[in-house]
Amino acid sequence: MRLTVYTDYALRLLMYLAVKDDGLATIAEVAKSYGISKNHLMKVAHQLGVAGYVGTVRGRGGGLRLAKPIDAINLGDVVRHTEPDMALVPCFAPDGASCAIFSSCALRGALSGARDAFLSALDGHTLADLVRSRAPLRRLLAFKPDGRAVRQRHAQRA
Repeated sequence: MRLTVYTDYALRLLMYLAVKDDGLATIAEVAKSYGISKNHLMKVAHQLGVAGYVGTVRGRGGGLRLAKPIDAINLGDVVRHTEPDMALVPCFAPDGASCAIFSSCALRGALSGARDAFLSALDGHTLADLVRSRAPLRRLLAFKPDGRAVRQRHAQRA
């Protein structure tokens, strides 16, 4: 099973917001901390907002914050929401893509069970589980003790 970059960014954005003690974070700040595409992250943030995981504050001093408590954000739900296609093989598609052995194929059932087990394992975890070790994450993401991201602050001086 392989997740898309989109889902990876969604999970990383949620983790960032979960360890951001002072609330709001900007797309630029998050993208810079992770070294990822700001444009791609904007699309991810928008979808997470529509899904109710992320709230936005517009205007000067605005940004993103979690819209739910960290223990209410289930990883399996996030992955189901951000992955456009959980069909591992073409015969999983709703249109029943043609396959010569479809009617008696055991592979489809085995792969379906594997996908379900994968999602079930994620269902057993919340965002809170991912950020239990807050201090190391905050150091790696370059947060200062006051909660601001160091890189973002330096960028504002330039």
